[in-house]
Amino acid sequence: MSFLCRLPRRTPLSTPWIARSYASSTAPASSSSAAKKDTEVTRTPAIPLSSCPPDTVLTGLNFLKGQSPVLALPDDQYPEWLWNILRPKEWQDDGPGGRAERAKRRHTNRGNIKDRNFMSTQ
Repeated sequence: MSFLCRLPRRTPLSTPWIARSYASSTAPASSSSAAKKDTEVTRTPAIPLSSCPPDTVLTGLNFLKGQSPVLALPDDQYPEWLWNILRPKEWQDDGPGGRAERAKRRHTNRGNIKDRNFMSTQ
């Protein structure tokens, strides 16, 4: 058995939060199976809610002495970009040599470098 085989890495597109967000918004099922094949169901991920209710004391955020406790705000008082910050970037495909192709090439190159560095320590 050879230890020089490449170990599979987890890609950023297979994060578990994507699967959970699509499962929360389901479309109603149609009665016939032929209609299911003809219609393409597009699901949009639900807007995530904060993990704590408003006015919850967030421990560990007040690191200065004498600071009042930090309280959670309602969801509508946070900026809109906060709810989308964990989504992976999606580059527009603009042909060969474009930004999407460069980003994909850099991602695979970094993975190869990490694999090569890992194998050099073995």
